[in-house]
This record gives sequence, C-alpha cells and structure tokens, in this order.
Amino acid sequence: PVRELYDVISVEAIEGSDVEFVGRGIVVDCPVEKNLVVRAARLMQQRYATRGVRITLDKRVPFGAGLGGGSADATAVICAMNELFVLGLDRPTLASLAAELGSDTPFFVYDTPQYCTGRGEIMEPVEVNLRGKWIVVAKPQEGVSTAEAYSGVRPAVPESDLRELVAQPVDKWQESIVNDFEAHILVSHPRIAQIKQSLLDAGAEYAAMSGSGSAVFAIFDQRPTLNLSADTFIHCEQVK
Repeated sequence: PVRELYDVISVEAIEGSDVEFVGRGIVVDCPVEKNLVVRAARLMQQRYATRGVRITLDKRVPFGAGLGGGSADATAVICAMNELFVLGLDRPTLASLAAELGSDTPFFVYDTPQYCTGRGEIMEPVEVNLRGKWIVVAKPQEGVSTAEAYSGVRPAVPESDLRELVAQPVDKWQESIVNDFEAHILVSHPRIAQIKQSLLDAGAEYAAMSGSGSAVFAIFDQRPTLNLSADTFIHCEQVK
C-alpha cells in the first residue's frame, strides 16, 4: 500500500434508508448511483438492513489511473458501516462482500501485500519488503479505461511464480516482472511509455504501469530528482 496518497471518507448514520453522497476534491464524472461508494452502502443495506448513511468523499487519488482508488473507497465504506452499525463481521466476510463490487476491492480489507489468483479475489499474504525505498507514482493527464485495457490483453500461464520473483532483490525485478497490459497500452499511449522511461532514466530500480494504467509507479533506492512535465501528477514517499 502507498500510505500517503489516499482519499478521505466519512460515513455517518442518518434517519431513513437513503444513501446521501457528498463529493469533494477531484470530480468523478459518473452518476451517483453508479459510484462504488454508493453501491457499497446499498450492498450493506440489502444484506444487513442497516439505516441510511451520508457518505462524504474527498477525492485525492486520480481515477482512470490503475491505482485502485475507487476500490479502496468502496471497501472503506463496507468496513465503516460494519463498525458504525456494530455488525461484528470478520475480515473474510468483509472481503467476500467487497469482492461483489470488484476484483481488487478485497485487497483493501487486508491492506498488505497479497498474491492474488482467481479473478483477483483469492488472496494469500506474500512478503514484499520495501522498507527504506522511495516509491514514485506518476500519472499523465490522460486516463486508460478498464474496457480499453482488457480488450487488448490475453491471459497466459506465467513461466515463473510471481511469489518467487518478488523475493528477489528489487533491482532484479525489471528483467523478470512484467505488467502484461503494457504491451498494447504503451503503444496506444506513448506518453505513458515516456513517463516510464523517464523514471528508469532517473535511476529507478523498477518501473511499471500500475494495473491497467495510466499511472506508472517506480521504486528508488534514494529520493529521486525527477524531470517530468508540469502537467504530470507526481507523488513521492519513502516506505516506512
């Protein structure tokens, strides 16, 4: 998890059964009822007959970036309503609920490195120690839709087990750990390819597109000096 780049959500109980949504920060261009946080609240109401809630979302994580911001928000609402209404649901149950909203949503129940199989919802902990490293997240103005990303990728059985690959030193990852979305996305979005190369040129031990893009993340041994255009969203933090 990237600790210092996050959205802020508050969930309050209200009278009745409405789900009220208040948006702040980055504007998410989608109907309210299709917003993942609203869908998460509706799911909890349907399953546990909870009261209405007012959700305030201060959006700070760019969307269309492959960073899981919307998925994290949805899972946060599920966990918040579990606490708010004292439902007593354990983490496997919360993860199962989150999985109904998306493939990557259960990850945020655990919020630690996980090896994912199935469609992404079957998880087991995996050791990834980046303590002391610097993580950079860089995103161009353009986004990549999920439909575009998945239309050009073809699943295949990997030659090596990812759990073994991430156990290697980080400076060995670039030659062995590949994001299969990159093969077509970097061709159709050359700006993303340019950002990735710029991060590698700046000394990154590893750089790759994050999920289905358009953000690129990179891991550095020391705090980097970056030369990216002014319209690029940049986040940099040291792993504690």
